[in-house]
Amino acid sequence: MSTFSDLLKYLRIYRRYLGRRMYFIFVLTLGSALASAFGITLLLPLLRASQSGGEGMEDTSTAEQYLQAMLEAMGIADSMVGILAFIAVVFVAKGVLQFAKGGYQGYLRAQLLRELKTQLFDAYSGMDHRHYIRKNTGHFINVINGQVNRFFDSFKSFVNFLTQVVTTASYFGSAFVVSWTFASMALGVGLVLLFCFKYLNAYVRRLSRRQSDEMSELNKLLVQALQGLKYIVSTNQIAHLRSGVVDSVDRLTGYIFRQNVAQAFTRAVREPASVLLIVGLIILQVAVFNDPIGPIFVALLLFHRGMQAMMSVQGAWQNTMNKIGAVEMVDGEFDVVLSHQEDRDGRVLRALSDGIDFEGVHFAYNQDDGDVLHDVNITVPANETVALVGESGAGKSTLVDMMTLMLSPQAGTIRVDGIPHDEVDLTAWRDQIGYVSQETVVFDDTVANNIHLWQGDIEEDPALRERVIHAAERAHAHHFIQDLRNGYQTMVGDRGVRLSGGQQQRLFVARELFKEPNLLLLDEATSDLDTASEQHIQNSVDALQGEVTVVIIAHRLSTVKNADRVYVLDQGRVIESGTYHELRHREEGAFREMVEMQSL
Repeated sequence: MSTFSDLLKYLRIYRRYLGRRMYFIFVLTLGSALASAFGITLLLPLLRASQSGGEGMEDTSTAEQYLQAMLEAMGIADSMVGILAFIAVVFVAKGVLQFAKGGYQGYLRAQLLRELKTQLFDAYSGMDHRHYIRKNTGHFINVINGQVNRFFDSFKSFVNFLTQVVTTASYFGSAFVVSWTFASMALGVGLVLLFCFKYLNAYVRRLSRRQSDEMSELNKLLVQALQGLKYIVSTNQIAHLRSGVVDSVDRLTGYIFRQNVAQAFTRAVREPASVLLIVGLIILQVAVFNDPIGPIFVALLLFHRGMQAMMSVQGAWQNTMNKIGAVEMVDGEFDVVLSHQEDRDGRVLRALSDGIDFEGVHFAYNQDDGDVLHDVNITVPANETVALVGESGAGKSTLVDMMTLMLSPQAGTIRVDGIPHDEVDLTAWRDQIGYVSQETVVFDDTVANNIHLWQGDIEEDPALRERVIHAAERAHAHHFIQDLRNGYQTMVGDRGVRLSGGQQQRLFVARELFKEPNLLLLDEATSDLDTASEQHIQNSVDALQGEVTVVIIAHRLSTVKNADRVYVLDQGRVIESGTYHELRHREEGAFREMVEMQSL
């Protein structure tokens, strides 16, 4: 791909997030560059005024004649002080434009970072569950945190690149006006140099892409290691994971090292190349073409500035290529995630009144692995308690995930109060759901905030405090919370690490009871609790009967004795259904066998 097509491609990407407002920075850049070039060009009439008082204009270039005419119109053509003052004003104006450009560039970068992180978070929040489970947490963290920050930095390099292009054009343009032969040779040599750097830029871009991919791999390993640190250290398994981390770090640092070497090479050749070219061209102009030294002197300043800017073009483009892997990854991530968004619009449901019906439902996470659920037909009546039991892998949790409409069937229909699953407004439906999953969800915050999820301050809102305590009491959590150092204001640590497993689970249950849902899903909600805590929560669930629709997944069948309906699943199929007592006494029934194995 050519540099020009690359330029247009990345310009479109930046514009996608910043809009046309980004072009204003190039207007300010152009104004600053033109002011600088114009200020240097004013040295021509200044030199002439110092030598001859402004006489003998017949041997001057067209550019000098125009400058002289402008200064005469201003009344300062013969005044060195006047010309110097005018030059000072021009450079002050350049400083003002540069300040405005720098401030506006900072504003755009801040806007870019804000919009990228916010839009990406919103995109992740709206992606469908299937896409989420196909990725790993390290990838998402790398993109939204690491790669967005590199994308943010790349914009600065990209703007600097275009700034240097404009600056180079203004200096060389002015040099052409002053001495076109000198400037033509200089520009030609400069373009040859840039062409030679083309292959270095392509190499740096490949390194950047590999760096972005490797950062995702390293993040994945680090997240897995930190999440399982207790197990890994206690069983001395750290060496196995460490080898993968070290290999990933070695590859990542290798890419960074090679990028830095390429950058160092560019910086090292910039000044020597510029000086050698300037010396050679001046000798050529004076010795061969016998041009006057005055215009060459001014053209020399313009060319030196232009040559430095041209070499900076290479450095800025290389810096952009250093981070272009992040630009491509973030932009590609938006395309992928936005193509896997849930369609959350639909008919808004009121409080669940009829129930949930599964009609001939089939589901597979991956078609190559076959169906997880086969022709499931079950009913969850409103305000009744339904239990799902069966061996691990029978499809119980998948069935619950389909009740939340996180997963949609490949075949069949799920109806909520008679409305097909693909016509339901997902946001309104999930507002009615409380869900205690097998994996405890506890946030690194206070106990109170973990229960009410940042709805206010319990110290300033007595009604909120009362609701929080009531939910904790129903979950049998109030007693241990009171014993914590700061009570409900105690910080629980990352994933609740400062609490025991049973305390984390009770805090989780308290949050869902605080929500006062119309549908409460309990996926092994009491599996980590002691007998007394389990009984207290069971009593709370039993108290909801007739008021809330409850779906329970349980391996301990003692917790489903009071369920209105029990469905027995085996390898994704419903093989039995009925009340606990009906199934308990069914001859040669699978449920009866399970009960007897648990000595109930």
